[in-house]
Amino acid sequence: MKWTAKTWKNIEPIYQKIIEMPFIKELQNGTLPMEKFQFYMGQDSFYLENFSRSLALIGARAESIDHALDFIRFAEGGIVVEKALHDSYFQEFGLTDRGNIEPTTHHYLNFLKSSAALDQVEVAMAAVLPCFWIYKEVGDYIYANKINENNPYQKWIDTYAGEEFEESVVKAIEICDAVAEKSTEAQQEKMTQAFIAATKLEYMFWESAYQLNTWLV
Repeated sequence: MKWTAKTWKNIEPIYQKIIEMPFIKELQNGTLPMEKFQFYMGQDSFYLENFSRSLALIGARAESIDHALDFIRFAEGGIVVEKALHDSYFQEFGLTDRGNIEPTTHHYLNFLKSSAALDQVEVAMAAVLPCFWIYKEVGDYIYANKINENNPYQKWIDTYAGEEFEESVVKAIEICDAVAEKSTEAQQEKMTQAFIAATKLEYMFWESAYQLNTWLV
């Protein structure tokens, strides 16, 4: 069994909690309060900017030239999506300012950047994989189980359920399997733990948006 298949089994309970959480359910049926989605969009803008920087750094450290090019393209794609947030989504959803980097976003960004810079590159690749894979699975789930034909968040849903994003997800999974195959059991375990941690942070990211969590002081 490939590393990604084994690792997904480890996070399956977390994924189930994600698709059952109020943020996702209400996003799915179009009843998510605009204030919560605006908060999410602002934080996601910060996230994508720094996620892209992490991807670029991983690309610079990748041993394989092909993997380096792939991660640089991933980084470019993340920047394009972040720019789209400002040019289109922000205007569409009435968001004039993305605000400040709030606690969960701050923690997630620092986890990714420290992994990209300091961990073995294989571990760093595993740490960024959930953002690809979880988003694709959630996007597909919402799209397949849509309730409201006039969902105000349909454009966001279409982004992550689309074929272009799917191509990036498949490539990221293939890269992680390729590097895992050449890694020791100890290295694979570190990859798995990084993947699990990032999956938990994906859950926390959506939950923090639903709760509108900000710094206490």
